[in-house]
Amino acid sequence: MRAVLCKQWGPPESLVVENLPDLSAGPDEVVVSVKACGVAFPDVLTIQGKYQIKPAFPFSPGNEIAGIVSSVGSNITAFKPGDAVLGRGKTGGCAEEVIATPENLWPLPAGVDFTVAAGFGMNYATSYHALRDRGQLKAGETLMVLGASGGVGLAAVELGKMMGARVIACASTEEKLETCRRFGADEVINYETGNLRDAVKQLTGDKGVDVIYDPVGDRFADPAVRCMAWGGRYLVVGFAAGAIPKIPLNLALLKGCSIVGVWWGGLTKADPKRANAVFAELLAMVASGKIKPYISATYPLERTGDALKDLMTRKVQGKIVVVTGR
Repeated sequence: MRAVLCKQWGPPESLVVENLPDLSAGPDEVVVSVKACGVAFPDVLTIQGKYQIKPAFPFSPGNEIAGIVSSVGSNITAFKPGDAVLGRGKTGGCAEEVIATPENLWPLPAGVDFTVAAGFGMNYATSYHALRDRGQLKAGETLMVLGASGGVGLAAVELGKMMGARVIACASTEEKLETCRRFGADEVINYETGNLRDAVKQLTGDKGVDVIYDPVGDRFADPAVRCMAWGGRYLVVGFAAGAIPKIPLNLALLKGCSIVGVWWGGLTKADPKRANAVFAELLAMVASGKIKPYISATYPLERTGDALKDLMTRKVQGKIVVVTGR
């Protein structure tokens, strides 16, 4: 089988594609023939050794897979060869095969194609967990989303609107803001050309916003916290802009607001039962068409490095997916 490998910390250009032996399932494992693998900004950090999880070399990037079960171990009863599935593997997904355990796989719902199945899980799970569980977002509240046209940001826009919030989407270009409008944003702010605080004051009548969803960090964090309404919740999702910001804690005091961490990967380990329940809800939503993930581009396996480079240089809107061609 072919696999994209990271053999040393480095940029996307350092990834290589190699032929490896086909995988064999252990007694409690499943081998999945991968059709599609979603990639996200954490993959960019992981291959550079900048993420909180550092896999052993060599490894493949990508954690969200969809494909066909090719073989199962002797103890497996939940799946059989030929089943269409989605989920995550024990090994990285940018490869023609992965090994998975049954608790990390789900049957592919009828009518959902492999590309969409591989492209919604992490983004929507992160955003749903953030808004509902960590942010306690309520109907009628105002939600501001930074980096709103990216994968998790656009999911937050769509889910926030579905949950009854007034959504203010913030992004760096008019093209990205138009995408946010299509996914339900009530108001938009270009934070590259305008003043974020002034724009929020104008849109909220000086009240501020109730929940801020921030996967960006860096220079946007301080002005964003200053946009909080009394009793607001600032959701720390990631640092796609690069630097990890230092937020003056007197702002939390003056605003009576909460600064809340969000890490979907941490939840899957700390409370897998809760994480599975969240994912089951989202799977039902995508199967029914209630949420419609935006897959903006697909890349062949050989161009996985290009996919990650586009993520790193902020060229991506929504989600991008690597397809194996199998």
